[in-house]
Amino acid sequence: MAGWTMTPRFDLAAALHPADLPDQILLWMAKVTGAVLGSAISIAYVLPKGRREAAIRFLTGVSVGIVFGPVVSASLAERFGVTGELTRFEIALMGAAGASLAAWWALGALRRFFDTRFAGRSK
Repeated sequence: MAGWTMTPRFDLAAALHPADLPDQILLWMAKVTGAVLGSAISIAYVLPKGRREAAIRFLTGVSVGIVFGPVVSASLAERFGVTGELTRFEIALMGAAGASLAAWWALGALRRFFDTRFAGRSK
């Protein structure tokens, strides 16, 4: 037992300190957080008709926020002139939330347009 060493206890508080995480992990966290928040806000503003619609809208909003968040981030930061004042995390969060929210406003408007336009037609 002389050569046996005890492994140190894992310190969760030190492991989750944002300054120690790699930059890519922080950006992914920002994208996911922004997409989830944007999706939740869009569901709160335009309430879904059922659980299925809520789940589809939420997952689509999260997907759109993650995929198109970087493009929206760059566009919004440049348009508002905040590239120097905000961190990359904040810009990624803003873009993912904006993309997620905008996707459901656009898709919701299209759906309502088609629902009202073709409501009188039979199957």
